[in-house]
Amino acid sequence: MSELSLRAEKLDAADELAAVRSRFVLDDVVYLDGNSLGALPAHVPGRVEDVVRRQWGELRIRSWDESGWWTAPERIGDRIAPLVGAAAGQIVVGDSTSVNVFKALVGAVRLAGEGRTEILVDATTFPTDGYIAESAARLTGRTLRPVAPADVRTALSDRTAAVLLNHVDYRTGRLLDLPSLTAAVHAAGAVAVWDLCHSAGALPVGLDEHGVDLAVGCTYKYLNGGPGAPAYLYVRRDLQDRFDSPLPGWNSHAAPFGMRAAYEPAAGAVRGRVGTPDILSMLALEAALEVWDEVPVAAVRAKSLALTDFFLECVEAYLPAGRVTCVTPLAHEERGSQIALRCPDAGDVMKRLIERGVVGDFRHPDVLRFGFTPLYVGFADAERAARVLAEVV
Repeated sequence: MSELSLRAEKLDAADELAAVRSRFVLDDVVYLDGNSLGALPAHVPGRVEDVVRRQWGELRIRSWDESGWWTAPERIGDRIAPLVGAAAGQIVVGDSTSVNVFKALVGAVRLAGEGRTEILVDATTFPTDGYIAESAARLTGRTLRPVAPADVRTALSDRTAAVLLNHVDYRTGRLLDLPSLTAAVHAAGAVAVWDLCHSAGALPVGLDEHGVDLAVGCTYKYLNGGPGAPAYLYVRRDLQDRFDSPLPGWNSHAAPFGMRAAYEPAAGAVRGRVGTPDILSMLALEAALEVWDEVPVAAVRAKSLALTDFFLECVEAYLPAGRVTCVTPLAHEERGSQIALRCPDAGDVMKRLIERGVVGDFRHPDVLRFGFTPLYVGFADAERAARVLAEVV
């Protein structure tokens, strides 16, 4: 057994989160793709069966009241809130990330007022965010200006209405400085919108602490909500009475069952709702979030950094010099919970890794991406992944 293998055993033995792994359905595969789809929490199938057989099958329409279906979007939002540093009453769950980006960005422009003509968007953003931002700009009569995250501060001006940024870059794993960038956006009189898809559940976010205006995120990555699980929208409490959603559905009406012709928005984060919630996937998500009971986000972050540090050490020890290049920042304050390695034949390498029981993913044109989910990934997994990668390349 190598020195790194022995160290991995010792690190796993001392890991305060090691017991959480038993809450998931796992096998002998090293699963490093939780930043795309989280593993299945073991109790979720039984909970979903109850929702289908009893709540839907027996109670039927009564479940909107008796099983709490109607209030699920806000109730589950309150479960997510501590994981992103938000007090209760500011997050509503529902729709996809893309739909929530649209709601947040158009709502941000409306909050900013008529005198501001420009929307800034992260030039390296996940494509959908860029597509939505371009559409939001056309619909609101604003100009869209893509800028590199490093250039946001200098690009801000009295023309800026809103700024849409990714907390963690999906391709490289670079973590942006949310506190200082939010402060810079506010200093320019603009509205800050953050995409938390690759940070929520992996590291502290601090939405309330840092005064973030609006935020969106998915729940099927580090929150393990399942494929296509509903996303969420955060609206800071003091902005809620002014948040004007571009999708005023009946679920966000002040009197949804009044069936009135005129729209009157509900109070609070509820005005971020649109149509009838997707109950089956929403309640699967609610069950999945129970794995976070008594799990501090700070401990998750500490393990994430230790895991990614150890993986990089193993990669350096096992692989020939220059065979791969790390594009994820080495500095902890600039790193999310993934490692991205540039490799000329990355697509083929990832296929061979998966065949050998190490599951990551490939991002065009030449990036191997490995997501480290501290709730169920251990140090032995990191060592094995690096060792198999060395054998494959």
